[in-house]
Amino acid sequence: MNRLLLAALTCTMAFSANAQERVLNLYSARHYQTDEALYANFTKATGIRINRIEAGDDPLLERVRNEGANSPADVIMLVDAARLHNAQQTGLFQPVKSALLESRIPADLRDAQGHWFAFSTRARVIVFNKAELRPSDVATYEQLAEPGLKGRVCTRSGSHPYMLSLVAAMTEHLGEQRAEAWARGVVANFARKPAGGDTDQITAVAAGQCGAALTNTYYLVRLMKSNRPQDREVVAKVGVVWPNQAGWGTHLNVSGAGVARHAPNRESAVRFLEYLASDDAQRYFADGNNEWPTVKGVKIKNDALASMGEFKADNLGAGVYGRLTPVAQRIVDRAGWR
Repeated sequence: MNRLLLAALTCTMAFSANAQERVLNLYSARHYQTDEALYANFTKATGIRINRIEAGDDPLLERVRNEGANSPADVIMLVDAARLHNAQQTGLFQPVKSALLESRIPADLRDAQGHWFAFSTRARVIVFNKAELRPSDVATYEQLAEPGLKGRVCTRSGSHPYMLSLVAAMTEHLGEQRAEAWARGVVANFARKPAGGDTDQITAVAAGQCGAALTNTYYLVRLMKSNRPQDREVVAKVGVVWPNQAGWGTHLNVSGAGVARHAPNRESAVRFLEYLASDDAQRYFADGNNEWPTVKGVKIKNDALASMGEFKADNLGAGVYGRLTPVAQRIVDRAGWR
């Protein structure tokens, strides 16, 4: 009897310990190994253990929708402003009121009601083959559609979120009719059918397969930091332009997160978002994955990223991309930007 009582007591104590353990269920579309240290430091600082599910943005959001009110997700982390906006519009986030987040994350990089916050940014720049073109040939996004670049432009699929967000921004600035004319001009200038990711576009430019291409900055900085001779050779052959510096500025996209609508561990979720806005976490985004912190004044150690210098960024609110993504998709479809 005493053995049975002891066993029962031991089971009860184990259950209580598990029940009291603080956890955070993170659904993340980020797939960068450097984020491991980010998560480990949060657990070390708070004692909150992270359970993580990683998938692409769309499969992740579909999973949350299918789980409904029973979803264990506490935080949903995405890598595209349009998807953050759309997740908010479809009710997958709940609002958060945090003086810390509101003071540290600029207003144009968060939802006004606190449904989501951006924690890093990446710019969409133009890289060009220095043996073929000059910076003035590709000083604006609009120039990618000009006849002088016929047969010289490479891009990834027009339906990729990075491209759709850029087309959405062009639509906001130019209007739908002119944005479609621009998209048709870019398609007419293709050196090849859209293929591969941003790194593939950079290497194609270096190889002379195309004269210019669009890429997110962190792909380029990754090559700049590489010790591989072939990567150094690629970097030596390409130049980079911050587009539209005399106009609205260079397009920015974001990586961000929000507290899931049915978060079972809401306190842990809010604490995690506030941690992502800390100086230490912000440095991880820069030094680990070559992204810019959204918090102003954070000092980073990423010399390659810092070497790219200052630039004028397009100050469109990130929510604009989500609102205009359906229009952007219709534009690239009609333009034949596959």
